[in-house]
Amino acid sequence: EEALQLIEVTKQSFFEGLKFVKPNNRVSDISGAIEDYVSSFGYSIVKEYTGHGIGRDLHEDPEVPNYRTNRRGHRLAAGMAIAIEPMVNAGGFEVRQSARDGWTVYTLDGSLSAHYENTIAITENGVEILTLTDMN
Repeated sequence: EEALQLIEVTKQSFFEGLKFVKPNNRVSDISGAIEDYVSSFGYSIVKEYTGHGIGRDLHEDPEVPNYRTNRRGHRLAAGMAIAIEPMVNAGGFEVRQSARDGWTVYTLDGSLSAHYENTIAITENGVEILTLTDMN
């Protein structure tokens, strides 16, 4: 039950951030909405990994944090494609990468963690989700 709630909050935090995706808003509008929603449940946000721009390379600017930073971030514009990918922990925000395989990431305190990601395109009228998956 605890894991299911964490998964649902993580998924919904993506959609809370999505509400702020429109031309002339900023990346920080998305980041703040995600952080506000996640923290209202007492969860923490992984800070070592963020969303990102999508273009010729898989990971490009702009960086799309899931938490507030000291900067406002890039201004959103029609034609941009970005990945928004909240990573949420039931415990502390600290994570480490496995030295054994160089790929697996785990929470430092052993708490549960969830990740939800979609790539979106910003249009003149708002947003189009390009990779929506159904987790049900």
